[in-house]
Amino acid sequence: MALMPKRVKHRKNQRGRIRGSASRGCRVSFGDWGLQSLDAGHINATTIEACRIAANQYIRGEGKLYIRIFPAKPVTARPLETRMGTGKGEPDRWVAVVKPGTILFELSGVTHDAARDCFARVAHKLPIQVCLVARAAR
Repeated sequence: MALMPKRVKHRKNQRGRIRGSASRGCRVSFGDWGLQSLDAGHINATTIEACRIAANQYIRGEGKLYIRIFPAKPVTARPLETRMGTGKGEPDRWVAVVKPGTILFELSGVTHDAARDCFARVAHKLPIQVCLVARAAR
């Protein structure tokens, strides 16, 4: 089941523009390794679910996966072969808005090589460029 909010203030949102880089959610907080976005974009709820399944199949209960993004923005779509001028379409899917620098996923309890291989599988499913980052020493 794809992620979506329980309730929202507005059913339909305007698209908006993704400007600047992430100032929050840009550090590895929960795990030892993180997958950081290098581009801005929208990530579908179904894509997040596919990434979760791919990562969990690879780590097989050895480590813990943290998902740091949530699809809270509705994207509308009009039905195919609909004439112009009948208003905005109905909500079609939910997306997470991602800025450059946002940590998308985190892993704990695995080695560097395992994290690299796991996140390589996840990166193939994402529509943006990503890189592997380690937790900063405190």
